[in-house]
Amino acid sequence: MTSALARPGATPRRIAYLGTPEVAVPTLRAIHAAGFEIPIVVSRPDRRRGRGGALSPSPVKAAALELGLEVTDDLAALVRHDVDLAVVVAYGRIIPTALLEHIPMVNLHFSLLPRWRGAAPVERALLAGDTHTGVCLMAVAEGLDTGDVYATATTDIAGDDTLETLRSRLVAAGTDLVLQALREGFGEPRPQVGEPITATKIDPAELELDWTAPAQQLSRLVRLGGARTTFRGRLLKVWAARVVHRQDLAPGHLDGVVVGTGDGALELVEVQVEGRGRVAAADWRNGVRPTDEDRLGR
Repeated sequence: MTSALARPGATPRRIAYLGTPEVAVPTLRAIHAAGFEIPIVVSRPDRRRGRGGALSPSPVKAAALELGLEVTDDLAALVRHDVDLAVVVAYGRIIPTALLEHIPMVNLHFSLLPRWRGAAPVERALLAGDTHTGVCLMAVAEGLDTGDVYATATTDIAGDDTLETLRSRLVAAGTDLVLQALREGFGEPRPQVGEPITATKIDPAELELDWTAPAQQLSRLVRLGGARTTFRGRLLKVWAARVVHRQDLAPGHLDGVVVGTGDGALELVEVQVEGRGRVAAADWRNGVRPTDEDRLGR
């Protein structure tokens, strides 16, 4: 069956937008800047944030209000607007089947499907040591990220990529895919090919640095953001580190800011002691003055 968006002359002009976190803001801004009409933006409800617990809008809602767009947290409001298409980017909720039958919808997903379907595709690609990943512009279907694919873009994952740098690159590439499809047409979507792999959310326990693990694995955890260990019984977060070629340190043992791992060593670059700000690892080391008996991870 031919997709309605693949029909000749199918270039939608009135676009509904569904998204919630910061990662979904650039695409909204780009669609608006390109001159497409956005009658309605749907985002998740306001949440209590910060120490005061005040209600705050999602990043997408805040951006929509700044742009003077109508915004709601009610999905059903979509049917009350005359739109040609809904673009979905990290909305955070399954779309009901009734809406899918009423409005054509496309989703921007930050992986090369069917690898890394689910909530944390960029995190899982980085953590798994994938050499490349990408972004898919796909039809929204009933299943989780199971829809046919209109277009893809691929990027290599560099050895120094962090979650932030990789995600930013994917957002930019995905935004380009959306704008190109809106301007030039979507074409006929293709079924996903390959073995599906689910990208579950990162469990906080996964961010614990096990110093018996390989150095490259620990480096990927650090580049994910929020990796942690302990030193003298206190939490120590490691925000930046690099793999170094040393075999003379046992796991968790320190030599300056170099820590032994299961197959080599990791040089700490930036750390954060519980309750304090981030500092250069060398400054932290000079302050605590580790002894030969000290170990990371205890």
